[in-house]
Amino acid sequence: MKILIVDDDPTALEIAQIRLAKEPLDILCAEGGVLGLEMARREIPDLILLDIDMPDMSGFDVCQALKGDMSTCMIPILFLAGSIKPEDKIQGLDLGAVDYIAKPFDAFELRARVRAAMRTKHLQDLLIEHAHIDPLTGLPNRRALMERLQREWTSIRQHGGQLSFIMADIDHFKWVNDNHGHEVGDRLLREIAGIFAKQCRKSDMPCRCGGEEFAIIVPGETVSGAAVLADRCRRKIAETSISVKDQQVAATASFGVADSTKADTPESLMELADKALYQAKNEGRNRVETHDVLPKVPIQE
Repeated sequence: MKILIVDDDPTALEIAQIRLAKEPLDILCAEGGVLGLEMARREIPDLILLDIDMPDMSGFDVCQALKGDMSTCMIPILFLAGSIKPEDKIQGLDLGAVDYIAKPFDAFELRARVRAAMRTKHLQDLLIEHAHIDPLTGLPNRRALMERLQREWTSIRQHGGQLSFIMADIDHFKWVNDNHGHEVGDRLLREIAGIFAKQCRKSDMPCRCGGEEFAIIVPGETVSGAAVLADRCRRKIAETSISVKDQQVAATASFGVADSTKADTPESLMELADKALYQAKNEGRNRVETHDVLPKVPIQE
């Protein structure tokens, strides 16, 4: 795991490194609060040891900035202080710090407190991971979808680029549940989720939104490229079936695709893809439609 030590005193940084050298940690150091804040945002460490008294930017100010940033707000912070006043402890804990360590460091105490914070961080990460995973299919869930979509949207607005979004819905899925039972329906959903996972690139993010509805975030891709991915998934789903007693149960899916060039917000991007999906349903299902003012993009085989 990665740990960042922020202190304006080079000697204190060196001592902390020596005290933690035997721990299985990747140790980074930043001299001063401003550099520490920059490094924390760039490296996203698993734990930060943060000195309180620094001339360029106090530890309290650094902590407040980190806790106000979505990318760093979950990183646990241990404050370092030569003399810890009760009011400083209260202020630091109110800002979101998890512990204090007195300077000069006692080697055993420092290692023990760092290990305790790392255990807590590991459990926190597990909880967050489970909160973002759909338990039936193992795909990311709607919460994970919305968080990733917001990050991708912020990225293209700051740095340029494109982003596409695919909405998918299993055709006549209620009929499967009504005629074969929910256990069969669940098996079919897991099979289809596996298809989405296999057909996507590592940079893509297939998700189960709920029920029989899925979505794929496709970074750096135009609507035409995303439509090719959607049609590849559509064909694989149509070729797939599961065995139920003496028969095969199959399904098809309809897809709607939109990209960021026609949207103003992440929510409007989803709405455009949803409208395209609705169009695919109305035009016969088991097809891909793109929401685009230009002529429909031909699907490449």
